[in-house]
Amino acid sequence: MINVEDFHKAYGETLAVAGLSFSLAAGDIMGLIGPNGAGKTTTLRALSGIITPGRGRISIAGHDIESDTLAAKRELAYIPDDPQLFPDLTVEEHLAFAASAYGVSDANQLADHLLQQFDLAGKRRALARDLSRGMRQKLAICCAYIHDPKAIFFDEPLTGLDPLGIRNLKKSMLTHAGNGAVVVVSSHLLAMVEDICTHVLILKQGEQRFFGPIEGLREQFGIANSDTTLENIFFLATDHPSAAFTLAPSR
Repeated sequence: MINVEDFHKAYGETLAVAGLSFSLAAGDIMGLIGPNGAGKTTTLRALSGIITPGRGRISIAGHDIESDTLAAKRELAYIPDDPQLFPDLTVEEHLAFAASAYGVSDANQLADHLLQQFDLAGKRRALARDLSRGMRQKLAICCAYIHDPKAIFFDEPLTGLDPLGIRNLKKSMLTHAGNGAVVVVSSHLLAMVEDICTHVLILKQGEQRFFGPIEGLREQFGIANSDTTLENIFFLATDHPSAAFTLAPSR
């Protein structure tokens, strides 16, 4: 479903991502984690076709993101950490616009379902400019789901969401994956990654420190204790000084 081969991206003299390679199949949910500046957003923007690789190849549902861009983009959705909406459009107008852009006919029933799912039904005629930060995030997610994408990319999606919104988003990720989509979510909330993800990709300074099923992390880093959390393994994988304390046996 998603194949990344030797992806490199530089901004001027600064190498943002170097030699990234991984593959995900239908139904996978991958947590993309790393310190600030690790290359997570660059990776998501490249997967979404917003920026082009400096070197390497990315394909989405069999479509090369560079040579078959439109076909690839029809199969994906990207929700950035600060979605840019149209301030003078209402909530329901955003969904109608998104449906039209992707050629989705008779989207009213799905739009109603999404608004109910994300607790926006009472705001359908509200202008985007009048929505709270969390409501704008929910609306962006609804717009992303309207064309039933096969690959869904989230960049820090929990920002501004209340507890119910977080629960509904997690449930929606699991539902879409269960229906055959691939979900990639960048987040610093490692408990959530550990809770819902099947795979994890750890980046540091643009380099791939680990990719694979979450259960393979302990074996990769030689950790025998099955109770060791993803947070603790993350510190070890990124050479953080606190790893010496978080992985030390209790006395």
